Amino acid sequence: MKVSDKVVQNLRMLIEEKSMQVGDRLPAERKLCEQLGVSRSSLREAISQLTSTGMLVSKVGAGTFLQQLPVNWSQNQIVEPLSNLIDEDPAYRFDVQEARMVLEGGTAWYAAERATEQDLEKIRYCYDQITHFQSLGDDDKASMADAEFHLAIAEASHNLVLIQMMRGLFDLLQFNVVLGRRKVYTEARRYDQLRDQHFQVMDAIERHDPEAARNAVCGHIEFVVQQVRMIDEEEARRQRASRLNRI
Repeated sequence: MKVSDKVVQNLRMLIEEKSMQVGDRLPAERKLCEQLGVSRSSLREAISQLTSTGMLVSKVGAGTFLQQLPVNWSQNQIVEPLSNLIDEDPAYRFDVQEARMVLEGGTAWYAAERATEQDLEKIRYCYDQITHFQSLGDDDKASMADAEFHLAIAEASHNLVLIQMMRGLFDLLQFNVVLGRRKVYTEARRYDQLRDQHFQVMDAIERHDPEAARNAVCGHIEFVVQQVRMIDEEEARRQRASRLNRI
């Protein structure tokens, strides 16, 4: 990765951490260089890249301003194109799950190595929220807590690039979790299995066991893929049988 690409990631993270809004002016170059620990040339190249995407706009004599929130940039550049593919062919959602396995296997590994007590508290909170909302029968809030659980693990990796990639795909992940939940959570037995899988991921991270954490999260995602495929096949068989009965 080029230095300027890393600066782009760090600058976007800084904008998010400071909760900057559209129209806000970025700090002066000197201050930004100090905060990011980079040279002025690297910073200027990063600003130029973000300006070309429409996220930033430079005004002569006034400075550089935020023109589009990072989350909206990710929505336009990543989430919407992939969502359109899934709309055209639902089978693409399995590609999303495969991508999750690769990405989240890495975040779980590093989370097990680097998670602070504060990180662990957030992961535990998200885990408890899944159980809480599921017990109330609120699938929408439970699915959001499910996605937040996976994002909290990514944040615990303390890898800026992985975190940004997960945040960029968060809406798509949320869509995918809801889709999986609607199918897989229809049976109490399956829900119990998913709850146990989430616990195994959390437990491995708390024990600081990277290998176990990666295996647990990959096994969890693979289980969801298998269950959704099986349910799809059952639904297809019922539809075929229904058509035969009408003949």
